Amino acid sequence: MDIIKSIEHEQLKEKVPVLDVGNTVRVHAKIKEGNRERIQVFEGIIIKKQGGGVNETFTVRKISYGVGVEKTFLLHSPMVEKVEVVRVGKARRAKLYYLRDRIGKAARTKEKIGARIETKERVIKENFEEAPVEEVAEPVEATVAPEEAPAVEIETPVVQETVDTVKEEAVEDVKNETAKKDKKEDK
Repeated sequence: MDIIKSIEHEQLKEKVPVLDVGNTVRVHAKIKEGNRERIQVFEGIIIKKQGGGVNETFTVRKISYGVGVEKTFLLHSPMVEKVEVVRVGKARRAKLYYLRDRIGKAARTKEKIGARIETKERVIKENFEEAPVEEVAEPVEATVAPEEAPAVEIETPVVQETVDTVKEEAVEDVKNETAKKDKKEDK
């Protein structure tokens, strides 16, 4: 595998949500402010998707206080915590730039009839275990004795036994003692 592709493969998330243009989504993104980190939710309509692999992005548009706001998120970014699909929209175009000119209810997409909101995810990387590699025996002459690693002492934790010292008394004896105490308190 190419070096660049192998580095990009390490950066990919294992599972990513299935996102379609026109869907209304809620993106949970990490925001760093000084030394603190918090999660901010950005809800809007996906107006475009582009790229592939590590560079795959999607742009979400919302109207906030009468002003249109668009944010572009990297799909595989560690700053994107999760993406929830709120509403499945019906779009006949790949890019919904025409929504920029619309205001209010006209800036929404029609909802797909009968579409269920499911958290569909596509698997990008599969966890596969590598088979153990068999070692090939080398000729005796070419081998050099490796230095021995220093011995590591493993301490075993000391467990103390606790003994429960509870007297076993007959039920009648306990009843008699409580009855005597009640009589003394009544007097």
